[in-house]
Amino acid sequence: MYKRQCQQISILIQKTDYMKVTIAGDYCPRERVAIAIERGDYSMIFGEVKEITCESDYSIVNLECPVVETPSQKINKCGPSLKCTGKGVSALKWAGFDCVTLANNHFLDYGETGVTQTLASCHSNGLDTVGGGINIEKASKTLFKTINGNRLAIINCCEHEFSIADENHAGSNPLNVTNQYYAIIEAKKKSDYAVVIVHGGVEHFWLPTNRMMETYRFFIEVGADAVVNHHQHCFSGYEIYKNKPIFYGLGNFSFDGIGSGDRWSSGYIVTLNFSGTEVEFDLIPYKQCNADNIGISLLQRDEQKLFKNIIQEYNNIISDPTRNKTEYLLWCDKTMGPYQSVINPLYNRFTKLFFDSFLGRKIITKQKLLHTKDILINESHIERLRLLVDKSLKNY
Repeated sequence: MYKRQCQQISILIQKTDYMKVTIAGDYCPRERVAIAIERGDYSMIFGEVKEITCESDYSIVNLECPVVETPSQKINKCGPSLKCTGKGVSALKWAGFDCVTLANNHFLDYGETGVTQTLASCHSNGLDTVGGGINIEKASKTLFKTINGNRLAIINCCEHEFSIADENHAGSNPLNVTNQYYAIIEAKKKSDYAVVIVHGGVEHFWLPTNRMMETYRFFIEVGADAVVNHHQHCFSGYEIYKNKPIFYGLGNFSFDGIGSGDRWSSGYIVTLNFSGTEVEFDLIPYKQCNADNIGISLLQRDEQKLFKNIIQEYNNIISDPTRNKTEYLLWCDKTMGPYQSVINPLYNRFTKLFFDSFLGRKIITKQKLLHTKDILINESHIERLRLLVDKSLKNY
């Protein structure tokens, strides 16, 4: 029997010892998915997962783009600017979702107009929102829900990019360990369970960094009952820390990127089952937006076996700090190109041999690199560098 959100009726629920919360990763209706949704073919995308969301007591997904219904100006940023129409939100309601997280790196892509239209579209469709707002006070608010008589707190934040809210501007709630510490402490005073959902990590890298692990474990230590991460466009493993689960990457939920590879098109939904002091969970793996099918397709038995093997291998690496760091350093070696240009704007594949030579080291000296490192590791220097960059951008 579907839950009340799918039946579109209100019922009084007595308190029970059980609550199931479903959380999905990044949803951005673009390209082939956008075409299907604009013509109202929601079942093509969500048909296989609707029963999962509707059988849960509360279902959450990350809305990875703003709703833009009127002509709006993109903000100045690097990277793509994403958007959808209100039908993209209506599709989520049809699919059985109850809440969207808005703390991500694309929420502010179309400025405050996109933010206000997104909030209006979600609320008109009966969807709760968390992690985004018209200013930092609104964006950082914890969402409290009473479900089956159980009190649930949802805290949503994201790593710093171009989407962050402040006192006077709309955007997303930033990852700030101090702020999240107080949010978790306050949430546990007012609720039975607290879940922290973070949008962060290294894009296209399937393991957490040591920084992520340290931060998310800290959230558990101060009271979170589960931590869930997304953003990397590929799924990662998980660990049980102090008897609480930490999921380091759910992968894309519905995010068309044909030709982007198997990691892009693979992911999993997590269902958290709360009962008393226990938190149990299930992983529901799927494929999405591959060459043959743009919908979200649950894995068959043989595919599930392969998925479990991959997850177990990821978990083995996560449990071994040395292996995890080694994998990260290997990944960095392969993807360091864009950062080289920050140190030396003239560095590219054509000039690499010169700058790696003795003459090149005369131009980019050891002392200059040490000065750069000092700027990057010192908090006061970083603040001043940000001010300088902001001042320089005003000239463009």
